[in-house]
Amino acid sequence: MTPLEQAIFRIRFELGMPDVLRPLARLYGERPDFAAQLETLLDIVARAYADRPAELRLLDLRRVSEPDWFQQPNMIGYVCYVDRFAGDLAGVRDRIPYLKELGITYLHLMPLLKPRPGPNDGGYAVMDYRAVNPAYGTMDDLRELATALRHEGISLCVDLVCNHTAKEHEWARKAVAGDPVYQGYYYLFPNRALPDQYELTLPEVFPDFAPGNFTYYDSCQRWVWTTFNEYQWDLNYTNPAVLAEMLDIMLFLANQGVEILRLDAVAFMWKRLGTDCQNQPEAHAILQAFRALTRLAAPGLLFKAEAIVSPDKLLPYLGLGAATNKECEIAYHNSFMVLLWSSLAERRAVLMTH
Repeated sequence: MTPLEQAIFRIRFELGMPDVLRPLARLYGERPDFAAQLETLLDIVARAYADRPAELRLLDLRRVSEPDWFQQPNMIGYVCYVDRFAGDLAGVRDRIPYLKELGITYLHLMPLLKPRPGPNDGGYAVMDYRAVNPAYGTMDDLRELATALRHEGISLCVDLVCNHTAKEHEWARKAVAGDPVYQGYYYLFPNRALPDQYELTLPEVFPDFAPGNFTYYDSCQRWVWTTFNEYQWDLNYTNPAVLAEMLDIMLFLANQGVEILRLDAVAFMWKRLGTDCQNQPEAHAILQAFRALTRLAAPGLLFKAEAIVSPDKLLPYLGLGAATNKECEIAYHNSFMVLLWSSLAERRAVLMTH
C-alpha cells in the first residue's frame, strides 16, 4: 500500500476501534486468547483493505460523505431471481438498460451463492460462499455485473446466510470427518441430553416437514443443531473462529463489488438454554462486530437485517444505546410485508394502513 493508503487505514483504525472492541469484548472478552482472536480479525480486515480495488475505495469515500445515501427519495429498489429475470448473470447485465429505464438504483438478486445439490431452501443452504450457483455463472461474472451496475448508478445487494451452512459445506464435511477444529464450528452433541433441554423452549420453524431442531447423523454419530432443515447446520458463534470466517467472506464479497449484504436469519445466531434462542443480546453484538470491522476495510458496505420479528424487536437490529446507528442500516419490516401481501391478495389497499 502507498503511504497515503496506510495513513487512511490508520485513521479508520483509531476512530473505529472503540466500536470494534465493545461488542467483541461482550462476546469473547473472557477468553484467555481474546488478544490473539482480535489480532486474527484485524489481520483479515487489513488484508481486505489492501486488496480493495481503487474504484471501490472511491465509492467508500462517497458513502462516508453521504451516509444516508440509501434513504434518498430517488432510491428505487428491484428484487428478482437471476434465472427468472434473465437466465443468468450475463443476462442480468444485458438487461441493465431496462432497469435504468425503470429508474432502478438498487438491485437485490435473490440467493445466488453456490447451494447444495437437491433441496436447498430456495438457495439458503450454501455449500460455498466464494462461488456462484453454476447455473448463473461464475464469481467473475458477478464481479463484472456489480461493476457494470455501479457504473450505471445501481447498487447490488446479495444474500449472505449467516446462521447456517449446508451440510455439504467444506467446514461441515471436515466436522463429519472428525476434525475437532471444524466440529467446533457447529453445535454437535453426543446424545440427546442437551438437545432435549433446549427443545423445551424452542419453537419449530418448519413443524410440518422439518420437525424438531436437531438431527442425528450416523456419519459422525452426533446430534447436530438444525433449526431450519436437516441439511442446514447452525453455526456456533461462541467460537470466534466462526465470526472470523464469516467476516472474511463478507469482505471478499464486498471486494467483488457487492454494496449491500442481506444478512439471513440473524435472529437465530446465538443460542441460550431456557430461551427461544432468538434475538439474544449476543446476536446483536455479532452484527455490531461485523459492522465495525467491515467499516475499517470497506465502509461503503451496507447491512440489511433479515429478522422476521415483531416491530418492538426489530428496532434493536438498527442499533440502540451505545450501538445506535452501529448495527444494520436497514431491516425488513415484517408486519408491513404481511400487510402488503394481504392487500395485494385481497385487493384492499386499506389493509396497508393498519
